[in-house]
Amino acid sequence: MSAPPVPDAPSPFDASWRQEAGAGLDADGLALIDQAVAWSVPRFEGQQALTGEPLASHGAGVVRILAGLHTDAATRAAALLAALPTDLTVPAPALRNDPVATAFGAEVARLVQGTRALLRLGVVARQASDAVAETGSQKEMQRKMLLAMAADLRIVLMRLASRLRTLRWHAESKTPCSTDFARETLDLYAPLANRLGIWQIKWEMEDLAFRFLEPDRYKQIARLLEEKRVEREAFIAGAIERLQTALAKHGIDAEVSGRPKHIYSIWNKMRVKRLDFSQMYDLRALRIIVDDVRACYTALGMVHEMWTPLSDEFDDYISRPKPNGYRSLHTVVADDDGRPFEVQIRTREMHQFAEYGMAAHWRYKEAGAKGGQVAASSEYDRQLAWMRQLLAWNSDVEAGDAPAADTPETARPAAARSGPGKSRHAAAAPAPTDERIYVLTPQARVIELPAGATPVDFAYHLHTDLGHRCRGARVDGQMVPLQTRLATGQTVEIISAKSGGPSRDWLNPQLGFLASPRARAKVRMWFNAIELQQRITQGQALVEKELQRLGKTAVNLEQLAQNLGFARADDLYVAAAKEEFSLRQIDAVFQQPGPAVEPQPAALRHASAGSAEKSGKSGVLVVGVGSLLTQLARCCRPAPPDAIAGFVTPGRGVSIHRSDCHSYLALAAREPERVIEVAWGETPADTFYPVDISVRAHDRSGLLRDLSEVFARLRLNVVGVNTQSRQSLAHMVFTVEVRGGESLARALDALAEVPGVSSAARR
Repeated sequence: MSAPPVPDAPSPFDASWRQEAGAGLDADGLALIDQAVAWSVPRFEGQQALTGEPLASHGAGVVRILAGLHTDAATRAAALLAALPTDLTVPAPALRNDPVATAFGAEVARLVQGTRALLRLGVVARQASDAVAETGSQKEMQRKMLLAMAADLRIVLMRLASRLRTLRWHAESKTPCSTDFARETLDLYAPLANRLGIWQIKWEMEDLAFRFLEPDRYKQIARLLEEKRVEREAFIAGAIERLQTALAKHGIDAEVSGRPKHIYSIWNKMRVKRLDFSQMYDLRALRIIVDDVRACYTALGMVHEMWTPLSDEFDDYISRPKPNGYRSLHTVVADDDGRPFEVQIRTREMHQFAEYGMAAHWRYKEAGAKGGQVAASSEYDRQLAWMRQLLAWNSDVEAGDAPAADTPETARPAAARSGPGKSRHAAAAPAPTDERIYVLTPQARVIELPAGATPVDFAYHLHTDLGHRCRGARVDGQMVPLQTRLATGQTVEIISAKSGGPSRDWLNPQLGFLASPRARAKVRMWFNAIELQQRITQGQALVEKELQRLGKTAVNLEQLAQNLGFARADDLYVAAAKEEFSLRQIDAVFQQPGPAVEPQPAALRHASAGSAEKSGKSGVLVVGVGSLLTQLARCCRPAPPDAIAGFVTPGRGVSIHRSDCHSYLALAAREPERVIEVAWGETPADTFYPVDISVRAHDRSGLLRDLSEVFARLRLNVVGVNTQSRQSLAHMVFTVEVRGGESLARALDALAEVPGVSSAARR
């Protein structure tokens, strides 16, 4: 079919271009290319890219590159159409409203939209104001690429080809190329091409980007290569002739050629291995391509007979292929003058894979066995293989793995390290892209969410408080309902209130506000916390009302809760509010069958000014943390030199407990993440610590007076007392201010000597 006449067609779309662009296509494929040319040429007229390159030339060059990668007709046509000028700030239209879909069908339109989505992400990233996005974090950049790439491998090939074409144009036109553009190529696009095995593009990208980034070093290595070029070419020509003659004598049909050496890989190897240019043994290299594997090993034996092999420099990647699928024989031999050179031996099929990688297999879609090879027949298989490659590449660079300095076979996909059929990604079904989506913040940070996620899920992922206060959202600049399902590549902005909480409707799965279990759990926690606080308030009112009825309003509520079997007073309140605890049990604690002991001793006073509890100067140091609010727990009342531990209490800083405190042990078992290491520091001599002293004695008249006199004689300030008497036995708990363990020990010894006292101990 002849190309349709285009009166004002620019030179890029001439007959030679059509021949290259249509290479390997059938009549329908050629017709699609011709249709794309006729549709796009009028729209290309006078249009230029931001770099200054005519868009028509750019589109034509991209199609040439893709034809060299053996892509299908839809990919080539879509690449030409994607080069047309477009406003990247406007979201892509629905397919039913897309003129490309109307003219060329949904497949081509999806490829064009996917390519433009990548360009749109690049624009957003460059305009980002967020410091995190501007750091150039490689992980973030890789995920930005992943957003649109994972949809279809062909979109990736189109993007790589477009980047390579732009680099070529800068080199051909001698137009300066920005260092940011060249650096992005080396950091992102070249490693991606390497992971896909498209080393033909990888090497050229690296050389061109290196040329713009380091022009002096590039010219230096190029000059050194040129100085040795005549000698090198003469040696290569002689070696090729010698090898071809020997192979022909053995009846082996082979193609023997010199293997090109790339400037960036030379510089990278010199830099990594700290070698001088003269120490680069593999500047001279041969490649032998034969029909089958048996011929590979035959050729290897002949090479080792003709030249002296270096035993440490032989690699058999045929019997032990690289995880990325690369297969070849590599050997290094020394010539007659003792100078080493490299020889690669492979079959034509291996060479096809080595040159084009995964792109080579895109061309073959037929199912079943062919030539002893089984091709991936389904879209799912190709998609899964592609995702394995991208995920492995992302993991490798996260771990700090450098890309190969020279040979493509050094790439090691993490997904393949476990051996054939054992990839950790292989078990995933459905395809990974159906399970996760990737959206952007207005600052161009990439957020990973489950498929079906809404703006509310997005808000909770950023921050729990932002999720609670979420009231609206903009997606790609447009206000949307909070139930809107987000899609990969969209930019989401949350509109929040200054205060407030979530709606209970968000927990209704029928309304579709939340898709993330994590976000749903945060909403539940908020309502649970509100309900808990309400129960505590309600229960506290019930308990205090009961204490008023009993005339016990001065009771230590924390101690009362522990006497009733609760770790904290809050637990008592909740149980009372939920009617899981009978308030009559409080009365039982205060039942006093025997004669009551006088409740107020003469020694009872207010806490002194130097009290650690009153002044807050406990002298406790929180290990590893600066100034942090601490308070001595009333349940165990620690004092130096007690062994102590800290427990972080929301809103009240760190509570300091004795290490053997039952309340602390219960809290630590329930919430171990709140335990923090503490120690006694230096405290002023005038600091007092309140401690509880438990005294058990036979009840008698004047007992409380005698005990009070002991405290007065030792000059100990009694700030609290609680007494109980049952069946002529008295149990009294005194809260006394002491300076430390020594004064406490003297008090216990003196109390034990009071007549009728059976025991006096620290509580």
